Amino acid sequence: MKYDAAAPNAVFLASLRPALERIAEPGRAAGMAAYMKSAMPYLGVRSPEVRRTVRALAKEHPFADVEQLHSTAAQLWGGAEFREERYAAIMVTDTRLARGELGLLPLYTAVIAEGQWWDYVDSVAPRLCELLLVHPATMDPLLREWSRHANFWFRRAAIIAQLPAKSATDTVLLHDVLAANLADREFFIRKAIGWALRQHARSDPAWVLDFVDRHSGGLSPLSRREALKHLG
Repeated sequence: MKYDAAAPNAVFLASLRPALERIAEPGRAAGMAAYMKSAMPYLGVRSPEVRRTVRALAKEHPFADVEQLHSTAAQLWGGAEFREERYAAIMVTDTRLARGELGLLPLYTAVIAEGQWWDYVDSVAPRLCELLLVHPATMDPLLREWSRHANFWFRRAAIIAQLPAKSATDTVLLHDVLAANLADREFFIRKAIGWALRQHARSDPAWVLDFVDRHSGGLSPLSRREALKHLG
């Protein structure tokens, strides 16, 4: 499903940057950009404050429907001048209105393809999990495809997509997206593999121990260390 173009929430958009500027700490901006190796500047607003601002404005200026929310988020993402505005574009999708809405998948795909960094990918991963739980027939083959994508950020997204799933984790899918990337030497992939295993160990430690044992020859030391971090 794709949403038709809808008029964005103009009042929300007009209110966001002034609201962020009021709480910005300009002295932090350069350090934040350096830490993220970001060419896009920061205003100097901490992530929890961006989230609180987004939620407050969405409550004050609510979205008429999910189509308007999608249009607003897409405009925020595409027109952002500061990195916090891109964070806000992802954060507006963390609502009951947007949860599990397959029509938002093009936005999430754009975040990965255009963002090309871990903060964006990791922020959108929980939305992918929601889509997988509601639309497994669409998302299962897509995540499998992404797990072999030429762009390793899509592979990272596929690997960590089930982090919030807990006992609802599809372990067949998890196994396959992890196995497809065991030979990858990219740090962000090896870290993601370990993270996914460590998180699932909270729900099913036996499964994780078995995976590590069966793939001991292919699992990188980093991935193995992260996977077993809380398993003694």
